[in-house]
Amino acid sequence: MLGASFFLGGLKYHVQEYNRVSARMQAGLLFLATIALLIPSAISQADSAAASAFTHKLSVGLAVLLIVAYGLGMLFSLKTHRELFASAEGGEAGGAPWPISLALATLAGVTVFVALVSEVFVESVQKAAETFGMTPAFVGFIIVALVGGAAEMASAFSGARKNRLDLSVGIALGSASQIALFVAPVLVLLSYVLGPVPMDLQFWPGAVVMIFIATMTASLVTNSGRSTWFVGVLVLMVYVIFAMTLYLLPPRS
Repeated sequence: MLGASFFLGGLKYHVQEYNRVSARMQAGLLFLATIALLIPSAISQADSAAASAFTHKLSVGLAVLLIVAYGLGMLFSLKTHRELFASAEGGEAGGAPWPISLALATLAGVTVFVALVSEVFVESVQKAAETFGMTPAFVGFIIVALVGGAAEMASAFSGARKNRLDLSVGIALGSASQIALFVAPVLVLLSYVLGPVPMDLQFWPGAVVMIFIATMTASLVTNSGRSTWFVGVLVLMVYVIFAMTLYLLPPRS
């Protein structure tokens, strides 16, 4: 999403600028989440009962810390230092602002609609991908992620084409940090109440490595606060490398 936004916006505008402070904060939050995913996967190698209990306890503690970090990040960006997160450019005019009640009602309705449509699409695409012999890793990392984030991508790409790159970067990095710092930790905590078995934050090493590389890439390309179409190409190349690797990944023995 980030790379395609840079690329599509760069095709129309020679150079685009965005708020570097906001991008660096979102990238920093993603890096924190990556550390929380890396530690359980790096430490817990044994399959013993003691190691499993340790992983679950550690995951619960990390989940709480990530939720706290997400809340503090919201407080920092929306309350105490909101002046640092002003848009870097005006972009194309979008008309008069909506009343807050109408905006919230529309947001709630669209959110429910998008969630229902995404659920249907994801289930259908997942079955179709399995029919075509795609690996589960490729389906989960690429196909389901693309279909599930279609609405966010449309908004990010539209913002980039209107020279509102702050919006595009905010959507791309903000949605990723929201999932990593809020959704995933909440699922870990809810699994002790709703799930058949507790969920932890331990993932297979390949997934953690790709997440780490993606986070470092986002930090690197958003450090300057300026973008061109070639920066988007570089980010998309990293994504294609991941997709190619996951597509050709042999099944586990």
